[in-house]
Amino acid sequence: MRYALTLALLLLTMPAYAGLFDDDLARQRIEQLRTDVNALTQRTETINKNQIDFANQLESIRTDLAKLRGQQEVMSHDLDAAQKRQKDFYIDLDNRLRKLESPPAEAGTPAPPAKVDSAKETRDYETALNLLKASKFKEAGASFLAFSEAWPNSTLLDSATYWGAYAHAQAKNHKQAAALFEKFAATWPQDERAPDALEAQADNLKALKATNAARDVLLKLSEKYPASDAGKRAKQSLKSAPTKKK
Repeated sequence: MRYALTLALLLLTMPAYAGLFDDDLARQRIEQLRTDVNALTQRTETINKNQIDFANQLESIRTDLAKLRGQQEVMSHDLDAAQKRQKDFYIDLDNRLRKLESPPAEAGTPAPPAKVDSAKETRDYETALNLLKASKFKEAGASFLAFSEAWPNSTLLDSATYWGAYAHAQAKNHKQAAALFEKFAATWPQDERAPDALEAQADNLKALKATNAARDVLLKLSEKYPASDAGKRAKQSLKSAPTKKK
């Protein structure tokens, strides 16, 4: 009887133990799923963050590349302009010296006394030019001015004025440079260097903080020489510049 009662009690409690075991297993599975979901969520957030960081880095790189391209274009333009000025410089020198060294039209006529002065005129110009080529800009500027005063009727006066202005600009004597570039453009408006002279005048006025005066020169340049490279640059500069204050 006692054994029968004990067996009956065991049979009655077995379902309860089985239920407890199933509940523990379910809770473990739920906790594991929560852990897996949290890990997956964290990984997803990390991936999203990395993608955002990568996108930001990519955009920053693109911006830097655009800036570098812009700087490269500016440097290329400046280099081309410098090379053109240097080329024009030597072409001008060669042409002028050839004209001065050409024989007189009347070969049998005795040379007039002014022949000596003509030779000195050439030497004076070459002296100033050599100073400029040696990058002695202050000395070159003074030498070109002295040449212009000594030889006011020289066929080299236009080049002496232009390169004198250039020398003063390089020596940071912007006031004198602006005045000489203005004189060149006004005296020899048909010269192919006239647009560059006006552009250089504006640059030197800007260096003197004479913004309105520089703008007026650029406006004159864009209207008088619209087809020239300097005229096109002036027009573009006027578009991007702030409106002139009255």
